[in-house]
Formats: sequence, C-alpha cells, structure tokens
Amino acid sequence: MNHLEKLNKLLDKAGESNLNIPPKSKNLKNRSVIKLSIDKKTEELKNTQEGIFKHKAEKDSEDSGYISIKNWSEDDKPREKLRDKGRNALSNAELIAILIGSGSKSLSAVDLAKKILDSAENNLNELGKISVDGLIKNFHGIGEAKAITIIAALELGRRRQLSTIKDRLEIRSSRDAFDAIAPMIMDLQHEEFWVLMLNRGNQVLKRVQVSLGGVSGTVVDAKIIFKKALEIPASAIILCHNHPSGNLRPSQPDIEITNKVKEGGKLIDINVLDHLIVSERGYFSFADEGML
Repeated sequence: MNHLEKLNKLLDKAGESNLNIPPKSKNLKNRSVIKLSIDKKTEELKNTQEGIFKHKAEKDSEDSGYISIKNWSEDDKPREKLRDKGRNALSNAELIAILIGSGSKSLSAVDLAKKILDSAENNLNELGKISVDGLIKNFHGIGEAKAITIIAALELGRRRQLSTIKDRLEIRSSRDAFDAIAPMIMDLQHEEFWVLMLNRGNQVLKRVQVSLGGVSGTVVDAKIIFKKALEIPASAIILCHNHPSGNLRPSQPDIEITNKVKEGGKLIDINVLDHLIVSERGYFSFADEGML
C-alpha cells in the first residue's frame, strides 16, 4: 500500500472523500491546492482525536466523582475561603491543599491532602515524622517540590511552638520542663539526650544536646554535661531524653546516669532538679515520682 492509498484509507475513516492525486502532474497550482487540502484534513483528524481523548478524560473524571477545584463555588475554594473567612475556617486538609496547589488526575488538591492526612491518622504530629521520599513514593500527585513544601510548613509549625516557649522561660513544674523540651525530641525516631540549663530563678538559659544515639539507647557522659553547664554558666539543670518506643518507664541505665549526675552536681554546686523521659505519649518525671 503506497502513501496515497494509506491517506485515502485514513480519510475514509474520518468520513471524507478520497483524493485522486495525479502522481506525475506538472500543475504546481493543483499540487499546492491538494497539499493545503491534505493539511486541512490532517488537522481536522487531529482535532477529532484530541476531542475524543478529552471527552474520555472528562468521562473518567465524572465516573470517579472528581471535580476540579476551579469548578467549585467561591465559598468552597481553599484560597478564597481563607481570604474571606480567615484561617480558622479551613480544615487541615484545606490548608495542606493550599500548600500543594494542585492534585492529581483523579483527585483534587483537597482530596489528595485528605489522603495524606489519613495516612497519619489525621494527626499533624504523626505527619511531621514523614520524610520527603515517603510523601513522593506513597502519594500519586506529590512530587519533590510539593513534598518539600509540606515538610517545610510542618517544620515552621514546630519552630513556632518552640518560639512561643521562649516567652515563658521560667520552670515551675515538670510540665513546664516538658513544654520547654518536647518540641526538640518528642517526634524523633532515635534517642537524644538534652539538658535544660537554668539560672538561680529557674529560668531556661539554654537547651543543650549532649548525646545522640540509636533507636534503643544513647550513651551519656556526665563530664560533658558539667562542662557545658559550667561554660554557660548554669546554677541548676534538668536532664531530658526521649524514648522512641513510647515506653515512659525509666530503664536501669536511666536511673544510674540520673544518680551519677546528681551526685556530681553536688560537688560543683549545680542542682539536678529533674530528669524527664519524653515520648509522644507524654513524659515521666523522676522528681514527681520521688526518684530524685
């Protein structure tokens, strides 16, 4: 089958009449007209195919119940809703939808945000633990840029919480100490040991990391704790570390390091006021439990 026969067959399918092109015609004008005719028919056929694909995509969207946000009412669009009604009027999913900007072929940005939240049991604290790679791999429609935007927003929220704490630096109870250190270690998947350095008025001078370990433990050197306390200088300290497992009961090494630091503090006049074990479930206070 030559090219002319193939073209005729293609045009037959589109409902057009065949073209009889003299293969050796020397009439350039006729050839030009024929070429324009062919180009026109080809373009019409292309438009027909694109129309079919577009119709199929629209039908698939209708079948899945998906409606693009641009077709929503003004009152329901997340950006417009925030502008007109304020930030408190939006759900977590709507706020995340604003961050990612668009959804996937089958989900609106809000529906995709709901799916992401569902994976974290609608808990922003849990969502804060997810990685950029985790978002990209688990959610169709989330690329690197969107994933980084979500992670950045969650990190800003964590830092805002920490900034608020700086306005109330005085430690009057174990709960105050927990509020001061929780944003640093509560969500971690490995153990870290921190110390709250306090002045004589029990105000937090600094939060200092003294050890970083693995999932099941971390090694703490009492000499490093006192070295950093003397550098500040601190009059009192509160020991803090996390348990990624969620278990708040102190281990034998936890008890031993607490007693060791407490006794060492007496020699250089630095009081150990408490030792907190922190997890996402809350905290355990050695002082509250009479173990200090």
